[in-house]
This record gives sequence, C-alpha cells and structure tokens, in this order.
Amino acid sequence: MTKFVVAIDGGAGSGKSTTAKGVARRLKFFYLDTGAMYRAFTLKYLRNNGKGEEHVNMKLVRQLLGRTKIDLRQDGGETKVYLDSEDVTLAIRTPEVSSSVSQVSAISEVRVWMVAKQREIAEGKNVVCEGRDIGTVVFPNAQVKIFMQADLQVRAKRRIKELAEKRIDAETEQVVENLRFRDEHDSNRRHSPLKKAESAIVVDTTDLTIEQEIGLVRKIVEDRLESNLDI
Repeated sequence: MTKFVVAIDGGAGSGKSTTAKGVARRLKFFYLDTGAMYRAFTLKYLRNNGKGEEHVNMKLVRQLLGRTKIDLRQDGGETKVYLDSEDVTLAIRTPEVSSSVSQVSAISEVRVWMVAKQREIAEGKNVVCEGRDIGTVVFPNAQVKIFMQADLQVRAKRRIKELAEKRIDAETEQVVENLRFRDEHDSNRRHSPLKKAESAIVVDTTDLTIEQEIGLVRKIVEDRLESNLDI
C-alpha cells in the first residue's frame, strides 16, 4: 500500500509542480509528476503522426497504450521522465506537446491506464502527487488534499519563465491562450475533470513566492503527520 499521500490539484501554471517538488524534497517523499506522464504519452502520440486537434486518432491511441512504458525516476533530487527507456524530461515540455496534452489526456482509456500506472509507481512510498484529478480519482483517500489556483496572467508569466529556463521559446500570447484553453478543456471534460475535492484546502498562489507556497503546503502536511499518522 501507498504509505502517505499528499495530493495537489490545480490548473496549469498554478504552481502545483514547483510546490510539489519542493515539498517532496524537504520531506524526503517521492515526487509523482502525473502531468509529466500524460505529456510523455502525448509526445509518443505526436511522434507516431498523431494529430493534436479536437478529433484525436483513437485507433492510434489504443495501439500505443498497448506498447508504451512510462517511468519516473528520482535522480539527484530531480525527477526524470522515461518513455520506453528514453529520457524525455525536456522533450515533453515543448509548446507542441503543451498544445495537445489536454486533448489526449481527456480520453477515458488513457486516464484509466494512467491511474493504474500512477498507483503502481506510488506503491509502498510516501508521495507528493500533483495533477488535476489526484484528490478526486487517483488517490481519493489521500491524507492531505490541496487545490491550488492563481491569476491567469501570473500563471502565464510563470510558465514563460519555466520554459525559458529549459531554453524553450514561447510567445506570451500563445502561452496565455494555451492556459485558458486547458482550463476550459480540463474543467469540462467528461472523464475525471479538474475540480476541487470536497476536503481539499484551497491555496491561492497569485501573490505568493515559490518559497512561501512550499512553506505553506509543507506546514499543512507536517501538521497532519504530527496529529494522527505514523509513517
């Protein structure tokens, strides 16, 4: 069984990935980046001539699910993403993948397959897991549930900075539109939509620094650990 789960949900660019990484590092938990897993599968779909428009090639998706291996490995405090044994940690962050990941990840067969993989990776670990349906679908019994949100323009600036650090060029307007589209698409998809779990604590990161975000969530987790759990 998974030992202790911190589930962090929220829209794209809300700060959940950076916060999850920081909290996991400080508590020495495993960082389970579910978004990276969906990006990895989307990358494979695109590499196999899949189109990222509204009508995804379902025949291709089903074929790829049957012959895809995705793994997350901790390397010097960083999480590396492997697609069929290839390190795709940087390749999954391109604008091309970003523009298609919502459509591909909305497919029910993909989400069912991913949930099984995510639970498998988390087996026997204390984990900090972030995504869009972690507290509602993947780990509904998580001991700590956080829902992060932030202003759209602030999220866009963060995403541009993140891409620049990875030496990926992106136009501000393109990033804003992508975030707006993903918010709408992820919140209204039929299978496992983005929504706040009933017991989730809402954290608005608009005016918070990264260290403040990490410190706030870490404090919530430590209080829960001290109150009723022996991990």
